[in-house]
Amino acid sequence: MDDGVPRVPEQRHAGSGARPAALRFGLLGPVRAWRGEEALATGSPQQRALLAALLLRGGRTATAAELIDALWGEESPSQALAAVRTYASRLRKALDPGVLVSESGGYAIRSLGEGTLDLAVAQDLAARAEKARGAGDLGRARRTLDRVLALWDGETLAGVPGPYAEAQRVRLEEWRLQLLESRLDMDLEQGCHAEAVSELTALTAAHPLRERLRELLMLALYRSGRQAEALAVYADTRRLLAEELGVDPRPGLRDLQQRILQADPGLAEPSAPVADPASAVVRPAQLPATVPDFTGRASFVAELGEVLASAEGRVMAVSALAGIGGVGKTTLAVHVAHQARHAFPDGQLYVDLQGAGSRAAEPETVLGFFLRALGTADPAIPDSLEERAALYRSVLDGRRVLVLLDNARDAAQVRPLLPGTAGCAALVTSRVRMVDLAGAHLVDLDVMSPDEALSLFTKIVGEERVAAEREAALDVVAACGFLPLAIRIAASRLAARRTWTVSVLAAKLADERRRLDELQAGDLAVKATFELGYGALEPTQARAFRLLGLADGPDISLAAAAAVLDLPVDETEDLLESLVDTSLLESAAPGRYRFHDLVRLYARACAERDEQPPSERTAAMSRLLDFYLATATRVYAIERPGDRTVDHLASTEQTVRAGRAGHAGQEFSDDTKALDWLHAEAACILACVQQSLAPRTLRRAVDLLLAAKDLAESGASSLRYEAATLAARDTAAALGDAHAEGRARTTLAQVLSRAGRFDEAGVEAEAAIELGRRTGDPWTNGNAHNEQGIIANCLNRRSLSEAHLLEAINAFRADGNRPGEASALCNLSRVLVSLERVSTAIDLVREGIAIYDELGLTFRLANARYALGIALGHAGRQDEALTELTQALEMFVVNRQRLWEGTTYFRIAQVHLSARRPAQAAQLAEQALTTGCIGGEWMRANILTLLGRSLQGLGQLDRARACWREALTIHEGAGAPEAAELRRLLAPAAVA
Repeated sequence: MDDGVPRVPEQRHAGSGARPAALRFGLLGPVRAWRGEEALATGSPQQRALLAALLLRGGRTATAAELIDALWGEESPSQALAAVRTYASRLRKALDPGVLVSESGGYAIRSLGEGTLDLAVAQDLAARAEKARGAGDLGRARRTLDRVLALWDGETLAGVPGPYAEAQRVRLEEWRLQLLESRLDMDLEQGCHAEAVSELTALTAAHPLRERLRELLMLALYRSGRQAEALAVYADTRRLLAEELGVDPRPGLRDLQQRILQADPGLAEPSAPVADPASAVVRPAQLPATVPDFTGRASFVAELGEVLASAEGRVMAVSALAGIGGVGKTTLAVHVAHQARHAFPDGQLYVDLQGAGSRAAEPETVLGFFLRALGTADPAIPDSLEERAALYRSVLDGRRVLVLLDNARDAAQVRPLLPGTAGCAALVTSRVRMVDLAGAHLVDLDVMSPDEALSLFTKIVGEERVAAEREAALDVVAACGFLPLAIRIAASRLAARRTWTVSVLAAKLADERRRLDELQAGDLAVKATFELGYGALEPTQARAFRLLGLADGPDISLAAAAAVLDLPVDETEDLLESLVDTSLLESAAPGRYRFHDLVRLYARACAERDEQPPSERTAAMSRLLDFYLATATRVYAIERPGDRTVDHLASTEQTVRAGRAGHAGQEFSDDTKALDWLHAEAACILACVQQSLAPRTLRRAVDLLLAAKDLAESGASSLRYEAATLAARDTAAALGDAHAEGRARTTLAQVLSRAGRFDEAGVEAEAAIELGRRTGDPWTNGNAHNEQGIIANCLNRRSLSEAHLLEAINAFRADGNRPGEASALCNLSRVLVSLERVSTAIDLVREGIAIYDELGLTFRLANARYALGIALGHAGRQDEALTELTQALEMFVVNRQRLWEGTTYFRIAQVHLSARRPAQAAQLAEQALTTGCIGGEWMRANILTLLGRSLQGLGQLDRARACWREALTIHEGAGAPEAAELRRLLAPAAVA
């Protein structure tokens, strides 16, 4: 295992079958030794100093005088030589025989295998990192440097006395900082500037006079859009250098400041240019002409060219390209074949096997054609397939020929046509993956990248027209799904119509129901290409193709597909894999499938035309909604045992009692797998919600939002969740469904509140409270009051907040919803902290924790411990506060609640600042900014305020003021009361 931990090769003692554990030594931290995993006693500090001095000499002998000087310097004791001998004797006994040797009046450590000493491992890895960086592989270089830095375990040679150890400690610590600077430099080269700010903030606090770290921090802040802070770092640095050393910043730092002031484009985040593939030269042969505007596919061209180039000396090189119709298989194969012609001087053969149609070419017919092309006279061509194939291989023997078999039906059609002799090669294209073609190099051809697609469109339409409407051109290629055939058709239509603008074409393609009809020009049509594949499907395959195309999600899991098709999972998998083999469906990942955008449109058109009875389309989507609702409800129940929300959802059991068949959903063996499912299905769940906002399915769609509420709090899906919730609210209001509207508005209030949009959230919560009164829905009654209490507290309306939270507690208790009650208690404790009733606040939150502990609710226990940490911090009990907040942070990380994770970093930073630890507070505040927080821009401004206070404590006054100015802009824009405090902080007297 290559994990950077020092290792030695296994050794055997002569005449013994046992394998003794290897010795390992550590210098990058305390001086230590291990035999296998057993730590060895290395003795007193002076004895460890002797061991370190010997290890640092890399096997060379150190004389006794040198060792005495290393351990004591000029003030060595009278018995120094005897002491050195004693230390050496003790070490020799502790180590393996033959490791510490005496020679020439001195000592040396020998017989150490590779990877034995952590320092040697670090040096080797650092050299590898430098080599990788020189080769342009920044990713590998960064990972390797991370492994180097991970070898340090605290201060180098920690606790080792003596002048030699001190000199080496300074040298190795300087090397470590240089490595760290190199890694951070590469972080910025690869665009990881936001993540680097936190680390650089802590490092500049620890090493305030190290200008390179300051330079990196300025660049990271500038690339993070924080120009004012970047300039403030320079100002702090100039003042500090003048005060401490009486010098100015070095030229590199001054130059960077000027470039930031001028917004030099060269400081922008670097991006790797995409090289254009080399153009192919068209030569006369059986190969069709390559298209003059061939674009992109550089990696595939290189990959296939390499395979073809390997034909010499091999029995045969075969590459089989598969992909949906219109993806450019033939164009790529012809292009690659032309580029490889020089490697096949004896000729190139080509045939269209017409495998996508109803009359595929017969192999014996093709062999006759090939044999004639190779010079075989008609009378010499036998009749049977077997004899023709044998003669074909005989004729090719000793020749170097490239065979391009285009549009193959299956492997059975291809096998007789393969040369099978050394020096020859075959390129095969097909809509079917040739998994049963032995020895073939399989290539799955996907759509173009956006840059490639735009380049192809530009080559056909013309640079001038595209440059004038680049955004519209991007819309066109996106509407084409980056499918080469569709792009070529769209571009050709535009090129032939000089009165059209690119925007006119983009508008025509924006209508999904008309898009396939628009994508035809002359004898080219995307729909016709798909029709060939659809027409060849078996009835069960065709039904699956039609119904699966109805779902709006970006992909679909096997279990969800089984619900749509109302089939067992095994049978569904066989069907879907058969569609993958035809390239009408893609396997996005194991157990997940997706359509190309245009193929999905075609599948829906087929469903509208062919699915009988039409009600089956509605039934299929209803089954999908039931599947997501039942499974999400199960996840919710696992995460929140005892929560009454589950009993108020339109679950499968309730739908069955209502006389409608439901779906049992997916089961999970543990919490992690349940949470994995929820986050993996986020986009599909939210797409299903929006697709199900119809009268018969509205309530189930809204309840699916409730069951999947963790998606909003995690931060990863917050915007999509908000969009779905808005749509649900508006639909419920339009349909007059007060029950669904109350739940949707409550959920929307929660989303808006977490985003820091408190005024909007308050409007939604107030409306939800009124709807809850009208409908008597216990879920809305409790949750709407709870949310309004949170919102009012954030707006500093403490009395109103307390009143709503007391209402929530009563509503939850009336419903028997103990987790809801615990949540409201914890929220109320936050209000009481603000009202300086800290003792009562602590009691309330402990009451909430007791409920969560009793129910085994570890997820919501994180929120409770978070609230307790805040209360204890206000009570001045900082160590206890840090314990609670750290436990909350660990729980949020495990449950993937990124926004709560960032918010907890902020709270921990507050505790550190109150304990007068500004460096730790600044680093944690930066982590909070990078991670993101509950509360959106409002909370961001609060973090910037805290960061400014931390930087003020570190003496970085200019940067502190830059943070406060940005925070003030945010709070003033929102009319927040916190703006007053920032104006006070920015007053000249406040930072004098």
